[in-house]
Amino acid sequence: MGPPGLADRHHRRMEIVEKRFCDLPLTRGIIHVAHLWSLARIGAMSKKRVQQQFGISAADYATSKVHAKGASLGRLVELVQPQAAWHMLDVATAAGHTALAFAPHIAHVTATDITAEMLPVAGKLAAERNISNITLQTADAEALPFPDAHFHLVTCRIAAHHFPHVDRFMAEAARVLQPGGILAVVDNIVPGSRLRGKKGRRQKEAGEYVNAFEKLRDPSHHRCLSLPQWQDAFATAGVSLAHQELMSKAMEFESWVQRMRVSPQNRIRLRAMLHQAPQAVLEFLTPQFTGDRITFRLTEGIFIGRLKRRE
Repeated sequence: MGPPGLADRHHRRMEIVEKRFCDLPLTRGIIHVAHLWSLARIGAMSKKRVQQQFGISAADYATSKVHAKGASLGRLVELVQPQAAWHMLDVATAAGHTALAFAPHIAHVTATDITAEMLPVAGKLAAERNISNITLQTADAEALPFPDAHFHLVTCRIAAHHFPHVDRFMAEAARVLQPGGILAVVDNIVPGSRLRGKKGRRQKEAGEYVNAFEKLRDPSHHRCLSLPQWQDAFATAGVSLAHQELMSKAMEFESWVQRMRVSPQNRIRLRAMLHQAPQAVLEFLTPQFTGDRITFRLTEGIFIGRLKRRE
C-alpha cells in the first residue's frame, strides 16, 4: 500500500480539529463547536449544486465590494503589466470584474464560468463600460475547452477555493498557456505551515477551522489553501512563482452572510465559531465585537507565475 493521499491527510486533520474542541463549554442556545465543524463538512457539493448556489446569487456579485472594488483587483493589473497584443483567459469570472479590468489593456479576453447565470451579469457590466473585446463562455475550470498554448495570460481571482481539485485547475491553466505565459491567481488563504511539531500543527488546525467557518457560510466553498500549499501548487504545475504577496481585507459580518443568504440558524452558529475560536484563529481573523456588530479580516494571497519554456 502506498503513502496516504492528500484527501486522507486532509480527513485526518479534520478529525484532529474536531477532537480538539470536544471539551469546549456549551454556550446557551448555541451548538457545540465540534458539531459546527461536522455540519460544515457534511458532503462535498457537486458542481451542479455549486451552479445552483451561485445562479441564485449571481446578480449580487455585480455590486459586491470585495469582488468589484477589492484592492487586489487593481494590484493584479499593476503586477501583471498586461500587453496590448495579449489574449487572456479569466477562469471563474463570476460578474466579470477581473476580465473587465484587464480588457482595456489587451487584445482580447475570454471570460468563463461554470455557472451560466453569471455570464449575462458580466455581459451587462461589459456593455455599460463599452467593452467589446470580450467573449463570455460557460466552462469548467478543471476541464477548459481550449487548445494547448493558446493564451498569453490566465487569471483566476477569489474563486479557486470553490474548485474540488485545485491541482486539475492548475494543470489546465498551464496547458492552455503559451510557453513563458503568465498565470495570475488571487484567492483567500488560511493559516498553514511547513513546520513540524506543535507550532506547525496548530497552524494547520487553524486553517481547517477557518475553512469550516467559510463552508458553513457557503456550502459551495471547498477549501482555501495555505501559502505553502499555493507555492507547491505552482511548482507542481510547472509554473515558476515570480511574485507573491498578501493583502488583508475587512469584512462586515452581516453583509458577508447576507450575500450567501445564510439561514438565521447558521448565522448564530457562525457567530459562535468566532466567539469560541482558538487563539491561532483569533490572530488570523482578528474579529471585533461592537454590540451586535461583528467585523473580521480575511487574507488574500496574490500569486504571479510564469510557465516554464519547453527546452
